[in-house]
Amino acid sequence: MRHFLLLALSAAGFAGAAGAVDSPQPPATAPVSTHSANPLLGLPPVPVPANNPQSQAKIALGDKLFHDKRFSIDGTISCASCHDDDKAFTDNLPVSVGHHGLTGTRNAPTVINAAFYKFQFWDGREPDLEGQSKGPFINPVEAGLPSHQPILDIVRSDPDYKAAFQDVFNVADAKLTMEHVAKAIASFERSIVAGNSAFDRFYFKGDQTALSEQQKRGFQLFLGQGRCVSCHVIEQDQALFTDNRFHNIGVGINAIQADVPRLAFAFLEAKNKGGDVDQMVLTDKKSSELGRFAVTDGISEMGAFKTPTLRNIALTAPYMHDGSLKTLKEVIIHYSNGGVTPATAPVNPYLSGGIRPLNLLDSQIDDLVAFLESLTSQQYLKPTAAKPGESHE
Repeated sequence: MRHFLLLALSAAGFAGAAGAVDSPQPPATAPVSTHSANPLLGLPPVPVPANNPQSQAKIALGDKLFHDKRFSIDGTISCASCHDDDKAFTDNLPVSVGHHGLTGTRNAPTVINAAFYKFQFWDGREPDLEGQSKGPFINPVEAGLPSHQPILDIVRSDPDYKAAFQDVFNVADAKLTMEHVAKAIASFERSIVAGNSAFDRFYFKGDQTALSEQQKRGFQLFLGQGRCVSCHVIEQDQALFTDNRFHNIGVGINAIQADVPRLAFAFLEAKNKGGDVDQMVLTDKKSSELGRFAVTDGISEMGAFKTPTLRNIALTAPYMHDGSLKTLKEVIIHYSNGGVTPATAPVNPYLSGGIRPLNLLDSQIDDLVAFLESLTSQQYLKPTAAKPGESHE
C-alpha cells in the first residue's frame, strides 16, 4: 500500500486541519533531469474503466465530437467553447457562456488531468467522465438541446462519423447510442494529462535548479504554515494536488448565509418533485451555492465544493467554483483571512473545520504564488521571446 506523506484531512483549499505532520522532502540524491520528456512525471498511471478501453481511433473520434459546434441549439457551442485547447482547456471567464450568450453559475474547470478525479463537476454530481460528457448538451444555459436526439441524428447520418463509429465501436444506425458518444468524448478527455512541471523535476527528480529560491520558500509554506498540502495532496511518488473530497471554504455560501434554510428546503422540495440538479444549479445562482448538498442532501456538505487540482493553476484564472477570485494572490489572501473575503466578512456556519486564519505576510503570499506558478506543465509553458542577438535554437 502506497505510503501517504500527508493525509488529506478535513479542511479545504489551501488550509488544512490542525496537527503537526512531517513535511515531504525531495530526494537528495536523485538523478538530475531538467528537461524530462515524460508528460506523466509526477502523476500515477491514467485510470481507464474496463468497459471503455483507450485506443487512438477512439481518442480521435472523441476529439472530433468535443469540438463539434453542431451539438448545440444555435450551432455555436461545443465542449471546446468552455474548455479551449489554447486556454489550458478552460475559458478564463468567471462563469461560462452558453448558447445565445446565456451565462451559467459555475466556472469552467480545466479538463487537464480530469481523468484522475473520482467525481466530476464542482459538486461531484457525476462519478465519471462518461456521465459528465452528456450533461452540458442538454443543459438549458450551455448547449441548450431539448434532448440528445439531435446529436444522434448527426452522428448516424454524417459519413465521417458513421465510418468512425463503425470502426471504433462496430455500431451503426439505431445501435449507435449516446453511450457510444459519451465513451468517445471521455476517452479524448482521458488523454488530456500533464505532469512534468518544474516542481516535478525538483521533487521527483531531485533537480535543485528547477525551482527558484522564492519558489522553494513557497513550497515550504505550502507544506507548513499555509497547510495547503492537507487537501492538495502530495504523495511519495506522485502528486495529484487534490484529495478528491468536498469542502466549504467560504466562497459563494457566505453571501447567502441568512437565506440557506429557506433555499435548502425549497431545493429539496423541487428535487423530490423531479427537478434536475444539473439544471437547477446552473440556472439559479443561489441554488448553485448549496454545493455538494444539492447532490447528497447532507447538511454537513452545505456549500462544499470539490478540491481542484493545482496543476497548471497559473493558466486557469479566475478561480473558485464561481470565478469570484481573479488572481492566485486573491485566492491565498482568502485562505489567509480564514475563509472570508474581505477579512471583515462574517464566517459562514458551515465552514470546514480546518479553515482558520493563517496570518501570512505579504512576502509569504508572494512566495506561495511563485510556488504555484511552478506547477505549470512543460507542454503548456509559453515560449519566452528571444532578446535581440539571442537564439532559442
